[in-house]
Amino acid sequence: MAIQVLKPKFHIDECLDAVKVCLEMGWTGMGFKTVEFEEEWKKYTGHPNAHFINSNTAGLHLAVKILKMANGWSDGDEIISSPITFVSTNHAIFYENMHVTFADVDEYLCIDPDDVEKKINGKTRAVIFVGYGGRVGRLDKIIEICRKNNLKLILDAAHMSGTRVNGVCPGTWDGVDVAVYSFQAVKNLPTGDSGMICFKEERFDKLARQIAWLGINKDTYARSNKGTYSWKYDVDYIGYKYNGNAIMAAIALVQLKYLDEENARRRQIVERYNRGFKDNKNIQIIPANYADECSFHLYELVVPDREALLDYLSQRGINCGVHYRDNTEYSMYHYAKGTCPHAHVISQHLISMPLHMWLTDDEVYSIIDAVNGFLK
Repeated sequence: MAIQVLKPKFHIDECLDAVKVCLEMGWTGMGFKTVEFEEEWKKYTGHPNAHFINSNTAGLHLAVKILKMANGWSDGDEIISSPITFVSTNHAIFYENMHVTFADVDEYLCIDPDDVEKKINGKTRAVIFVGYGGRVGRLDKIIEICRKNNLKLILDAAHMSGTRVNGVCPGTWDGVDVAVYSFQAVKNLPTGDSGMICFKEERFDKLARQIAWLGINKDTYARSNKGTYSWKYDVDYIGYKYNGNAIMAAIALVQLKYLDEENARRRQIVERYNRGFKDNKNIQIIPANYADECSFHLYELVVPDREALLDYLSQRGINCGVHYRDNTEYSMYHYAKGTCPHAHVISQHLISMPLHMWLTDDEVYSIIDAVNGFLK
């Protein structure tokens, strides 16, 4: 059987038991387990607020929308973001009729603070920082820039579940206005699909809950949790069906118990890869400045001929991936082509190595031997 690039590990019996409780109770929607998981996530991360939603994409849209509403931003105002990310990061900006201005990436494949400063203009309102692969990059510098220029900061923490710096979750750092996590099917904390939006301010958390539930001012769980069902509610906003459900939350609660242990294994695999590739002059390793506490959702190499290596490894039962294509190459973002030269070049040479809980040490060493054998 081929080695997959990403493969989730579910603690199946515990997950089934947790889902069974929801089925027996007859409550599979919002509430019950979603509330429980929100509380556990706050304990785990230190976030003061957390709302469980159906995806990281939904959370990014909510983050942009609520900050736009609260700060009086206009259509056509700009948010600076990364070209090396999944497209949902940047779609979230367009959802709100705002403009994506791309900043180049640094050695960590996170946005480069120096280029961010160059891209700020009178219409810039916020920065989205993508914690690429779980890396923190120079988030501290981005925070300084946002403070100096009165910009809001959204942390796309889709890859950062479990990442810490000196024991502290970067999403809780002073200066981060909102952090959005992903618990999608192959993430470090996998469910079917779900996410968490964590606003620093409680008033925005309340607004997120309402807008994620179609603008209704009382969710079903709140209305049925008083002994009798209260049917009457009001609708204050045009909202969306972005809420999470109890089935996904039940799975997430189980998976959360193993997150630190499994991230430790990821770091062990990364260490083996790094040792195996460090002397190969045809390979560039993407560094992590806080490698001892990084979640390492991805492990990437920069190689001379990615397509040839992909084909070579595939023929040997090793499936690799590409994370990500420079977003300015997509037709809808083509207006920005040429504005991020480092991202453009490096995205043509990036290859993601297998990294997941099913990998054995023998498989890791076989991958290292295969890559080094090809890239002599």
